[in-house]
Amino acid sequence: MSEAANTMSETGAPKTKEDEIRADIVRVIKTVFDPEIPVDIYELGLIYGIDLEPQDDGQFKAHIRMTLTTPNCPSAAELPAAVQHVTDTVEGVKEASVELVWEPAWDRDRMSEDARLSLGFF
Repeated sequence: MSEAANTMSETGAPKTKEDEIRADIVRVIKTVFDPEIPVDIYELGLIYGIDLEPQDDGQFKAHIRMTLTTPNCPSAAELPAAVQHVTDTVEGVKEASVELVWEPAWDRDRMSEDARLSLGFF
């Protein structure tokens, strides 16, 4: 990808600092895996939203909404903590919080095509 393309968003508009931080958050979240499933939690569709709130110092507070594959998931404490930890490492993120939500309920349709292929769901 050319350097100019790296500075453009998917809509063709110049990327903002918020766009870049959001992309960095997605990149680090993709390093978090459910210990029972060999696919990262972003591709599994467990991340429902990433909200960024600008701060006076030019940094952002990040609020991540996520779910688990099931309310009885053995990783219920581990995965949200891991998401918060990796998000806290992103340059430009002053503070990160993770909210565990159950609506809408997760199902296989939320997985990316790559995740479905990796898990043999095609």
